[in-house]
Amino acid sequence: MSTDLSFVQLVTDASVVVQFIMALLLLASVFSWALIYAKWRQLRAVRNASQEFESRFWSGGAVSDLYRQVQGNANAAGGTERLFAAGFGEYARLHKQGHGPQHVLDGAQRAMRIALSREADRLDGNLSFLATVGSTSPYVGLFGTVWGIMSAFHSLGNVSQATLALVAPGISEALVATAFGLIAAIPAVVAYNKFTADLKRIAAGMEQFSSEFLNIMSRHIRS
Repeated sequence: MSTDLSFVQLVTDASVVVQFIMALLLLASVFSWALIYAKWRQLRAVRNASQEFESRFWSGGAVSDLYRQVQGNANAAGGTERLFAAGFGEYARLHKQGHGPQHVLDGAQRAMRIALSREADRLDGNLSFLATVGSTSPYVGLFGTVWGIMSAFHSLGNVSQATLALVAPGISEALVATAFGLIAAIPAVVAYNKFTADLKRIAAGMEQFSSEFLNIMSRHIRS
């Protein structure tokens, strides 16, 4: 007796519970890939915007002119540009009010620290979904496999003689659920680790810029 063990046939012949688990894992995989693409574009835009802004910042132009340009840029991608806008804006406001140098610098530092925290939260958004998919998908797929194997062996109770040909299709259908779990989990885990490393580098770059900018403001206000 020949048995069709093609992938499509295994999916269509699986039990309703196993098919539901496969559909759930497939949906999680689709959402993961959509998030991976969106996050990749977002981080690339932030890196490019930060590099372009820092090139303008260190070109030697007037900081006040650069601040006006940043304020007029409603489509800023973020990164160091937003830190600069927050820090220099608070610096200019406090300096105009006649506060002392240390108070002005402390205010600018607080503003940049808050901006850095908000930027980190914005860039970190939705990454927890990838972590969840990566950590839970193999277990969800394993549950589908266990359920399918249980159903396959339970069906043997209705036959007089158990053979490998009878149980093999059911076990194969069940193992497909594990494959779906791995298909969903592996890209999510790899992308999560990659984006986490990228975010650490971006945050380190913004912290370095913040320190350098504060040193510049400190020399300027005390000169």
